[in-house]
Parts: sequence; C-alpha cells; structure tokens
Amino acid sequence: MRLPLFVIAAALAPSLAFAHAHLDRAMPAKGSNVSPAPKEVTLWFTEAIEPKFSSIVVRDAKGAAMQDGAARVDPANKAQLRVPVKPLPPGTYKVIWRVLSVDTHRSQGEFTFRVGP
Repeated sequence: MRLPLFVIAAALAPSLAFAHAHLDRAMPAKGSNVSPAPKEVTLWFTEAIEPKFSSIVVRDAKGAAMQDGAARVDPANKAQLRVPVKPLPPGTYKVIWRVLSVDTHRSQGEFTFRVGP
C-alpha cells in the first residue's frame, strides 16, 4: 500500500524543523534589564554553527553599532557565539544575529535588552 505524499511530508516536517540552529538562550537575556553593562553579548544555539558565516550586531537606540570586533564561536562549545561590546551607557540595545548551522541552514533573529537601574 502506498502512503499519500502529504502523509510522508507531514511525518518528516517535525524532524526538518529541528535542522536549524535556533537561539536557545542569551546573555544578557532577551528583554532583560541589566546593571552593570555587559562587556560582551553571548548567544547559545541548539546546534553547532559555522564561524565564518555567523554574526552578531549590537545597536543602540540611534542605530549605532556597539560591538567591538567580530563575533567568534567558542572553541570549546561550537554552539556558542559571542561578541565584545563597547562601553554601553544606560539605554536600550538591539541584538541582531545571523548564523549558519553546520548542516548549512541559515537562521536569524533579534531581541532587545536594557542597561540601567
């Protein structure tokens, strides 16, 4: 007996959804209010990522880039990406990330955090 194509596709869909590197957690955390200001932004993903094709941009409320150098994958944890940041005065910051997982799928996203009391 042959299964209809849509049944096969539906059965495979959940496994395909997990084939991308999704953001697992961040420091500073999404939507958090931190004090003192962080010296870096660190992101953890659900799978290893390719360093050459992964980035983090941190922007202030005016859109100025606040990262201090390129993002790097942690050699001990290929699913962790971090970027140093310039001194962050009180305010809201947007973190924009783009990654390429080792299985060649691209993911991207953004979130904000606030520095201040």
